[in-house]
Amino acid sequence: MSGRYLLGFDVGSSSVKASLVDADSGVCVASAFYPEKEAPIIAVKAGWAEQDPQMWWDNAKLSLKKVMADASVKGEDIKAIGISYQMHGLVCVDRQMRVLRPSIIWCDSRAVPYGEKAFDDLGAEKCLSHLLNSPGNFTAAKLAWVKENEPELFDNIYKIMLPGDYVAMRLSGVVNTTISGLSEGMLWDFKNKETAGFLLDYFGFDKSIVADIVPTFSVQSEVCASAAEELGLKAGTPISYRAGDQPNNALSLNVFNPGEIASTAGTSGVVYGVLGEVNYDKRSRVNTFAHVNYTKDVDRLGVLLCINGTGILNAWVRRTVAPEGISYPEMNEMMASVPIGSEGITIIPFGNGAERVLENKETGCSIHGVNFNKHGKAHIMRAAQEGIVFSFCYGMEIMQQMGMDINKIHAGKANMFLSDIFRNTLAGVSGATIELYETDGSVGAAKGAGIGCGIYKDNNEAFATLKKLSVIEPDERHRAEYLEAYSSWKEKLSRLI
Repeated sequence: MSGRYLLGFDVGSSSVKASLVDADSGVCVASAFYPEKEAPIIAVKAGWAEQDPQMWWDNAKLSLKKVMADASVKGEDIKAIGISYQMHGLVCVDRQMRVLRPSIIWCDSRAVPYGEKAFDDLGAEKCLSHLLNSPGNFTAAKLAWVKENEPELFDNIYKIMLPGDYVAMRLSGVVNTTISGLSEGMLWDFKNKETAGFLLDYFGFDKSIVADIVPTFSVQSEVCASAAEELGLKAGTPISYRAGDQPNNALSLNVFNPGEIASTAGTSGVVYGVLGEVNYDKRSRVNTFAHVNYTKDVDRLGVLLCINGTGILNAWVRRTVAPEGISYPEMNEMMASVPIGSEGITIIPFGNGAERVLENKETGCSIHGVNFNKHGKAHIMRAAQEGIVFSFCYGMEIMQQMGMDINKIHAGKANMFLSDIFRNTLAGVSGATIELYETDGSVGAAKGAGIGCGIYKDNNEAFATLKKLSVIEPDERHRAEYLEAYSSWKEKLSRLI
């Protein structure tokens, strides 16, 4: 098919997905991901997590080959490329652009002591007012681990990159990054609107190790001749957008303005809201990064709440509590027979490790209020979904304390958002309207590329065809019951923290 197409890559830790979007209709014409089974994560020691960046490139090539074949699209028909990627990873290359070691990816925890020491030495006020977060376990702290533990390798580093920067480098032969990317690595100073020199100095990093900054929406680089030959693309095709997976998920749902919220609820859950002024949580219970439309002149911050025990709790309940062989829709039907509040059962859902929203405390998952003469499987199933929602709302209260007015939540119709109980409880407690859409990260990256290369004048034009599947309004008739159940949940949580 001849025409104008936009290519989006979504570089995750489990797979790389590619999507082709017809630039004129806004319709995704083909998608594919590789590998078909989860990509391996190298764990040499407990708490470590690494991946070979070459694997991302190989899977990107396979995904691209399939979508081009499925849609009968030629390389010259692809007008721009966008990239979404797993956040916080560290890729190190030498002057010949050779990768020096496997990437230390987002879920690797070895750098925690380095970030914590920096936070203590530099002071909470300094870090939070400039970085909006603790240096924590982010990219800068990961590089500090490399410097101390692999000094010879560190001395050969020419540039550091995030996973999306690496894929862009393989496409173009050029190394660059974005302010949004630097902010997720704790390398952007929001107060001085520049690279965080004070943190580089603290860790002993030369400023030249940071790649040149390009705008998130712009012709950042172009496909080079060697990559064009390798991939079947046209040399000179612009790479015109990149962002981490959570900012990109928000973009995919057309979340750009202050007060707008994007949410996902898969294995873990995320609430990502846009703030229109620089602010931070003094207890660092949520993370704050530059959103895709942040510039030095316009503050647009993405406040990120992550809950570890979301879909994983729902899956655990299905395996261990629900009748054997039951499907998720059948589970939802069973729990619908139980009233709001699960007749007094409360579940604290934090059974998947330490939770940042609880200041990195590990409370575990706990079940409260079981009455052997009254409660059954359906009560526990409903209480689990309610507990997940209540954990979202607990974090959203922190976001509201930072100045965010939450009145609408955008989400893809997938995972936990397929459950009426989950959706109605979230709307009922938060008071926000929920809008469900059909989209994904690679499609969002493709449309981001369309904005960056000028095919679309703005996000509203790019997402004019975003398909709204359903709207869930708060049920005011039962609002008091939802809030009473939430209040009881918070009271139980307060005893644990």
